[in-house]
Amino acid sequence: MLYNEHLRLNFLPFLTPIVSSDRVIHYTARMNLDVFSDDMLMTKFCAGDAQAFELLYTRFERPLYRYVRRVLGAALEAQVDEVFQDTWMKLVDNRASWREREDASFKTWLFMLAHHRAVDVLRKGGREVSADEGWQDDESESPWQLWPASSADEPEQQAFWRKAGQQLLDCLDGLPALQRAAFLLHHEDGLGLDEMTRILDAEFETVKSRLRYALSKLRACMGAYLPPAIE
Repeated sequence: MLYNEHLRLNFLPFLTPIVSSDRVIHYTARMNLDVFSDDMLMTKFCAGDAQAFELLYTRFERPLYRYVRRVLGAALEAQVDEVFQDTWMKLVDNRASWREREDASFKTWLFMLAHHRAVDVLRKGGREVSADEGWQDDESESPWQLWPASSADEPEQQAFWRKAGQQLLDCLDGLPALQRAAFLLHHEDGLGLDEMTRILDAEFETVKSRLRYALSKLRACMGAYLPPAIE
């Protein structure tokens, strides 16, 4: 992937202006910041602690990049790095407003910035991002939860699960963007519906409907890779 060290270095120039002249920040110094929550680290970053930003970046670079990549889909994969970088730059540029967002966690705010930037790219790319297609009020579980645990000891099993994984990625790519975003935020990033309403800028019932409709579509798309429904 392209989001590793060379992307991290792009943000260092943004950190220098916020460090007081009478302080010297050593990026290689060992500081025990792991005990701090994400919100506490963001508060420290706003106060000029560059190492707090470094740790936040380390914690969220993989899940954020994965989210952006899957929301944009295969057709816009070439723009994933741009959206990923723009999200962090937006965070740095708007760090002063963090203190005003007492209703949202750092993770919610970060993913909201990424989601808004991704939607802009989707619209410019002509991808559908608006219509909610009505939803089936079922209580289906996630296709990921319905897969049985597999040791995949045999070559046939390994081949089956490789195909199943690729099929799921293809099915996700085929979802409308807002339904795909709802599924990823809930089932891959572990966010609750209340947090999702802030990120997606939508009403609770709208988010709930997008999620359920996404699950219904994914179950249909996965077909033979899912166990039969229990009568």
